Parts: sequence; structure tokens; C-alpha cells
Amino acid sequence: MVVASSILLFFLILFTLWNGISMPKLKGKHTDGRLVSVLVPMRDEEKNVPGLISSLKTITYENVEIILLDDGSSDCTNHVASELIKDDQRFTLIKGIQLPEGWVGKVHACHLLSKEAKGDFCFLDADVRISKSVIEECFYLMKKYQSALISGFAHFPTKPILAKLLVPFQHYFVFGLLPVHFANHTTWKNFTAAHGGFMFFNRNVYEQVGGHESVKENLVEDITFAKRLKKFGYRVTLANISNKVTCNMYSTNKDVWQGFLKNIYLGMGKNPFVVIGFTLFYSLLYVVPVPLFIIGLITKSVDFLVPLCLVFIQSILIDRFTKGEFLHFLLTPIATICMLILLWSSMIKNVKGKAYEWKGRNYI
Repeated sequence: MVVASSILLFFLILFTLWNGISMPKLKGKHTDGRLVSVLVPMRDEEKNVPGLISSLKTITYENVEIILLDDGSSDCTNHVASELIKDDQRFTLIKGIQLPEGWVGKVHACHLLSKEAKGDFCFLDADVRISKSVIEECFYLMKKYQSALISGFAHFPTKPILAKLLVPFQHYFVFGLLPVHFANHTTWKNFTAAHGGFMFFNRNVYEQVGGHESVKENLVEDITFAKRLKKFGYRVTLANISNKVTCNMYSTNKDVWQGFLKNIYLGMGKNPFVVIGFTLFYSLLYVVPVPLFIIGLITKSVDFLVPLCLVFIQSILIDRFTKGEFLHFLLTPIATICMLILLWSSMIKNVKGKAYEWKGRNYI
């Protein structure tokens, strides 16, 4: 078992290196003058609005409009936003409408934004901060890879302990499990990833495949939309955007738990067999090495020390590729346990027919 896990972890390290090297970054620039509509749905984002607008005001791309939508906020999101944008003619602030039956809240907000927009679409979450040249860099990648969508996972600064444990797993899934080369160079739907916090669309293709209305009931609309694009024969480019985009996901442990709880089981296709396989895989490779390491120290068996060292090497690589926190790799086994507890909690909740709660709305 020790030898087998060590060999598998070694190959996973090579796989992670391959992904890190082959995943494109936001660095080249291309400007063709097309209008770009930066679209941001907001619901109870009073604390995020100042940083969001400050970031958007730095955009250097000239032909841009920025549309913010207040989706029924119960705090001062609307007031704060209206005060901060009144000196910049690029901004427009609109209000959402009551959520129609059969729609997920954010998906409907994005749908409304797309109807107001006049250019290509750059959807952002309110907790995202972007570099000033990100639009030009997206156009460069879109042209280079002939893509209909540019998406990626940002740099995630974290404060709550659950965020430190769970948020970086998004990068671990991508760099450690997804064959990025095939995801970016084929239209195979099984090799697909996207992050709803940053999605840059070709407008014509977006409308051709049905827009957000085509995924209106889906809580993991980002991946579902990306797969839909591939179904229609279009490429999706997953980029390492952590050098130019930051996402301050979740300010409390409760938000971390509820945010991932609603997505993780659905993201696995609501398949309990996938959950079981996933649990065995991660337990054997990322949790069991801890007791093996302890046994190795006690018995002075060097080979028992190897698996955990390899886990840490892979984690360090991923953290370096994504600007992760120093020494975060030490949390990997604990983070794995927390992730598995979350996964099973999400599945049990779904099987029991209980609703997921997010920002005052319930989804079954």
C-alpha cells in the first residue's frame, strides 16, 4: 500500500506540473475595439462594493460599459454603489426584479444583466478584484485559442479558518485532477471547469446557446454553461488568472459552509457512487499518509514517510502556481477531511430533499 500510494502521488505531482505549465495565464494583450460589458450581480454586497468599484475604475480598456445589478439587497448595497459610481459615466446601476419560479437567484441576475448589455460579456462576482488590463488580456487568449469563453480560478485570500481549509481546494481539483490540456484544446465535456466569479464570453456564442436562461435552474451554472458551449462545438479556455484576478470569497465560516454545501454534491452530478470513489481516493492519498508518517517516525521506516512528503510537495506546487499562502500545504490532510465531511453533508441534505440556503433564498 505504501509503495502504491507513493507511486501514484509521484505521478500526480508530474500531472500537477504538466497542468501548471500548460495552463495559459493572463499576460498577452489584444485590442480590437469591440464594446465590452462588465456585468456584476450584487445581493447584500455592501462590504464588497467599495473594493469592487475601486477595482473596476482602473480598467484601461476604452470601449467598456460597466453594469451593476442590485438583486434585492437588504443592506445598503444600492446606496453605497450609487454614491461611488456617480462620477464615472461608464457605470450604470440597475435593480433586479422578483425572482421568477424555476430560476436560481444569481443566474437570473446574470440573465437580466445580459439583456441590458450591448457588448461582449465579462461577468464578475462582487467579491472579485481585477487588474486594469484584464479585458485586453482576455481578448488575447480568446483570439489565440479561438475560445467562446475565458474563465479561471482567481487568487483567493482567506481569513476564516474554514476558508483557509476549503477555498484553495478549488485549485487543487483543477491542478491535481483535471487534464487541462484536453480541457482547453478539445470540446470533450467531461474535461471542463469554469468559475462563475470570472467568465468572459463571446456575446454571439452566448446568445446562440441560450444564455443564462438555458441553465436557469442550476446552482453550478458555471460548469454547466461551459459544458453546454462544448456541446455546441465551442472551445472553453481555462486560464490561470491568479496573477491578475483576486476573489475574496466568504467573510465568515458560516458563509464558507453554506456556499460550498450548495455546490459540491451538485458539481459531482448528484452521483453517490462518484462521492464514494472520491472519498476513497482522497482518504487513501491525502489522509492515510498522516498515520503512516507517524508510524514511520516511531519505527524509523523511511518508506512510511514518503507519501506525506509527496502530498506536501504537490500542495506546495499548487500553492506556488496560484499565489497560495506560505505554509498552507501543512493543512492539506485536515483540509481533505473537512472537504469530505462537507461533501457527504451536501449529499445527505440532497438525498433527504432538504433545501440549500444561500443569501436568504432556498434551493432544493
